[in-house]
Amino acid sequence: MGNNTLTNKKSISIGKTIGNYSFVLIFLAIFVSYLIINKGATTWSGVMNILRHSAVVGILAFGMGLVIITGGIDLSVGSMLSLVGGLTVVVFNNTHSAVLTLIFALAAGTACGLINGLFIGVAKMPAFIVTLATMLIYRSIAQFYLRTMGLSIYSMDASHPTYDAIYGFGQAKILTVPVVGITLLVITAIMVYLSTMTKLGKRVYAIGSNEKAAHLAGINVTLTRVMVYVITGILAGIAAFLWLAMNGSVDPATIGKSYEMYAIAAVVIGGISMSGGKGKLLGVLFGAMSYNIIDKIIASLGFDALINDTIKGSILLVAVLVQMVVPMLRGRFRKISG
Repeated sequence: MGNNTLTNKKSISIGKTIGNYSFVLIFLAIFVSYLIINKGATTWSGVMNILRHSAVVGILAFGMGLVIITGGIDLSVGSMLSLVGGLTVVVFNNTHSAVLTLIFALAAGTACGLINGLFIGVAKMPAFIVTLATMLIYRSIAQFYLRTMGLSIYSMDASHPTYDAIYGFGQAKILTVPVVGITLLVITAIMVYLSTMTKLGKRVYAIGSNEKAAHLAGINVTLTRVMVYVITGILAGIAAFLWLAMNGSVDPATIGKSYEMYAIAAVVIGGISMSGGKGKLLGVLFGAMSYNIIDKIIASLGFDALINDTIKGSILLVAVLVQMVVPMLRGRFRKISG
């Protein structure tokens, strides 16, 4: 009897561990599928490109993940990327300073995130409505300001030596690993530390689990919510700078389109619950790379580009459905076992 109990406890422990890190298994399954579909044509450079191409969406997804853990949402991250990226180009073209360009990108992202945070945290407006509104506002401003300058696209001044330094950063590799990919890994480490080892991280999970209980426990819910959206804005600023480093220009009409959906998908595939309070930010890295690989699988299979988002949207629906169904099945299994 004792041995059976011990075996059951070990099984439950193993099951919990697998459940907590299921995003790794999902990533490996998708990656192996990609290798099979690609029929051995994948090179080490191709694998590193997965990391590189996951950088911008991945960094945005970390902000989205933090917001979703609190029980909120941010639909404006794609438009934030458009506005911050566009205005950052203007700053670069007027200063030709890499440092000032980076500082402005971070400051502009912070400002955009703070606007969201004040409406949601202080004014207590629904996150969905606020970020839906700012999604429209940020992109509209980016497009309007571009037209007032008589241009069709925000393009960095490529004639200045500083451009070569920034663009070179976006293309650089260290031991065959893209620098922008390394940046994503560094952001991953920072966000994992923030969510697991700091008081802010504990407050974020507490608010997502039960906001009223968190308030009664003495947590400043308003300030925490504002800080979460500010962090999301800062990450959008970093993502905008990386985009410029990789591409050198910004088209406000197209940049970041559907990135809010891609970020949410990365969060969901990474195992973070849409209901808030559950999940590990480490999963966002694997979720972002998984979604990028799915994009490559679609291309490898030769599907029409117009059907791309249909497939991605369907995957997002399935991922959320699985999130809802698995806990229900676990609950029933425990009742039967009990």
